[in-house]
Amino acid sequence: MKPHVLTPNVLSHFYAGGARIAALRGLELDSDHMPEEWLGAVNTTFDGTRGLSRLEDGTLVRDAIAADPAAYLGDLAEPGLLVKLLDAGQRLPVHFHPGREFAAAHLGSAHGKTEAWLIVEADPGAAVWVGWKRDVSLDEVRAWMRAQDAAAMLDAMHELPVAAGNAVYVPAGTAHAIGAGILMVEVQEPTDFSVLLEWDGFELSEDDGHLNLGWDLALQALDRAASPPPSATLPPEADAFFRAEWLGPGAFDAGFSILVGLEGTGTLATEGGDVPFSRGTVVLVPHAAGQGELRGDVRALRARPAR
Repeated sequence: MKPHVLTPNVLSHFYAGGARIAALRGLELDSDHMPEEWLGAVNTTFDGTRGLSRLEDGTLVRDAIAADPAAYLGDLAEPGLLVKLLDAGQRLPVHFHPGREFAAAHLGSAHGKTEAWLIVEADPGAAVWVGWKRDVSLDEVRAWMRAQDAAAMLDAMHELPVAAGNAVYVPAGTAHAIGAGILMVEVQEPTDFSVLLEWDGFELSEDDGHLNLGWDLALQALDRAASPPPSATLPPEADAFFRAEWLGPGAFDAGFSILVGLEGTGTLATEGGDVPFSRGTVVLVPHAAGQGELRGDVRALRARPAR
């Protein structure tokens, strides 16, 4: 089976961004609030209205996989993966994502939303905030929310300057915010579960933030314990959720994956067939494509399911 070049799938959102996605993908966007492109997505947004990706012939990726799961996934039961391009045109609100146990109990999902950020571009001084520097109490969090005191929330969190080539792991339950001026490939569990502690200054209200669970329940999914400062590499524990690697010219092993072209021009050659591959190309590689090789002066990011 030949790899599939994926058609654009850029989503409108409540925060600004999209210009860097447009530049990478060679697109014209309808507004300055189109900051995410979902790549190879088989799940929808939380409200179920959008998000599913399509192959070049218009077939939903979800339907193509369902029609021939062995060809696409090998011995995997599901992709278990969502890959995004995310362009932060402004700082995102402080938020967190539920973990698997909470999602199974309260959201009807086997997946939570552990994620990782692979930094493609970053303005000088760009930063992210991940995890609390100290233990925080529930009353303290509620007070910050009532006052919409973003400064206090950010001050209580670890700030990490980032640059192209960095990778930041964000376990479910961890409070975090992405700063402005960053283009990333986000690799995550296949859900759209976000609990928003901040809404002032965004196209949001307080009721948009708790996943229709109410705040008493939603805040139970927040990890309020102090965490170590984040690093700029992926730890081994990320492999239980997804895998990601930077690729240059050369061979890679078979397996379902999403490849995002970051630099150069060349070819993606596989046992199932070849496709042109360059900066801005996004390709879904089915398991049945077999072993692959990037040829030319290309550099890419490869996202894969968990081991």
